[in-house]
Amino acid sequence: MSKQQLGTVYLVGAGPGDPDLLTVKAQRLISECDALVYDSLVPVELLKLVSSTCQLHSVGKRRGHHSVPQRKTNDILFDLAKTCSSIVRLKGGDPFLFGRGAEEASYLHDKGVSVQVVPGVTSGIAAPAYVGIPITHRLAGSSVTFVTGHEGINKKRPSVNWRSLAKSSDGLVIYMGVHNLKFISTELIAGGMNPSTPAAVIQQGTVVGQRFIKSQLVNLFDRVEAENLVSPSIVVIGSVVDFQVEACSPKPAEVTFPIPI
Repeated sequence: MSKQQLGTVYLVGAGPGDPDLLTVKAQRLISECDALVYDSLVPVELLKLVSSTCQLHSVGKRRGHHSVPQRKTNDILFDLAKTCSSIVRLKGGDPFLFGRGAEEASYLHDKGVSVQVVPGVTSGIAAPAYVGIPITHRLAGSSVTFVTGHEGINKKRPSVNWRSLAKSSDGLVIYMGVHNLKFISTELIAGGMNPSTPAAVIQQGTVVGQRFIKSQLVNLFDRVEAENLVSPSIVVIGSVVDFQVEACSPKPAEVTFPIPI
């Protein structure tokens, strides 16, 4: 089957949760697509944008819940491309930032499927903003590092070297880091990061149920445990946290999710 006989798959970023942060291009594609393949952190409100004839396929992955393996998701996208002209693969945040979007793009391209990426607002920027924390500030340094705090056991490249990161970046934005926060904090301090470095954790950023705490790095894990903050959360570490302007925080959106948070 030639590429001309297959549909187009759009890898679309849904943003961090607040539907108002969806891009104009993403909204158009969702409203026009023949099939929508979506993650568990895509709010139900976005699913209502599709046409009455659109096929819906849930392929969510969440800790503690049944997850669809990545290989199965790839197969679903390829099968849909055989019968649909426009398929939206709707992913939380941005497809190319810890979203496995590049893996899906490569798989589909190798199968002869036309694929396009549509960037979305990533939670590592939006969640801190929704509590008034900038991730950069000219008085707080010149660099910020985005890093995953949850790594698969089958990862083929070396794990994150937290001790090296301790002194190599002015700020850290950690995705999926709450579960391993005690280890991460210990390793950063062992690598030379000041234990009193300001830090924050934002749970359910941009949507109802949003909560956050600020603490010195050395006490961060204990504070998270005491306040019972859980995933999905973003962790911000660095002096930039002290430049918070909480008064500029947007109001979190009232949304629901296919799998309750």
